[in-house]
Amino acid sequence: MWVRWFVDSSTLLQSARPVFSFEFFPPKTPQGEVALFRTLHELKPLEPGFVSITYGAGGSERSKTAEWAARIQNEVGLVAMAHLTCVGSTREELRAILQEYARVGVQNIMAVRGDPPKGVRAFQPVAGGFRYASELIAFIRAEFGGTFAVAGGGYPEGHPEAASLEADLQNLQRKVDAGLDFVVTQLFFNNALYFGFVERARRMGITVPIVPGLMPITDLAQIRRFMDMCGASIPGPLLSRLEKAQTPEEVLEIGVEHTTRQAQELLAAGVPGIHLYTLNKSPATRRVMQNLQTVLR
Repeated sequence: MWVRWFVDSSTLLQSARPVFSFEFFPPKTPQGEVALFRTLHELKPLEPGFVSITYGAGGSERSKTAEWAARIQNEVGLVAMAHLTCVGSTREELRAILQEYARVGVQNIMAVRGDPPKGVRAFQPVAGGFRYASELIAFIRAEFGGTFAVAGGGYPEGHPEAASLEADLQNLQRKVDAGLDFVVTQLFFNNALYFGFVERARRMGITVPIVPGLMPITDLAQIRRFMDMCGASIPGPLLSRLEKAQTPEEVLEIGVEHTTRQAQELLAAGVPGIHLYTLNKSPATRRVMQNLQTVLR
């Protein structure tokens, strides 16, 4: 039984089938912006339930997130989810950003604390800002009620700053108690980590949908940087295959094959959806989705 967990452009949406969604990051150049929207149009035929656009920690990317989200809905014709972080913003600034999201018709928010600025080891809120995602979620609910469906992050291997897996789940519980509609997990490459995470969350009494986040590996050096930032791990056999690959095409083949197998197992287990991290490119995402068509029929 699926519950309401995100909003389309007009109504609360319920689904009896898994919801597929794609994530993109803010482009830094006009050329990147053109490439982003080209990728969105290329992936539109796959009919994702929604697409999310992450939120730059500062500068023009942050200020344009609402504009891009509106274009995703109005020009591309896909449901948009806009990210929002605590980084560098006061309550008043966050209120203004949310008002702009509402004004342009964006009804879905991914509320996360965000990472400290580059070179800063520990997160520090600005004066008048928030320290935790749970505070941001509570603020959205207090100020805007049910205007937005609100998603938050989950960490199958634990948040890098959490003292323990138990402490990390307690943080997740606080986010749910603050008004979270559903969870999207950090990327992982071993499904046992996701299943264990969900089992622990359910034992704690967390009942909202927990959507697995998957990333097809297309560049080993790049994925290692992500692993360093988010604390994710790669299973030894997969890493060995990637290290032996001779060409970028071989890496792509291995990455697509592994993500396809992950997704097939997750779908067979009845997950509410799958969130694919695209890195603003369409080939790997498109191939994974094509591989899954026999499962989805």
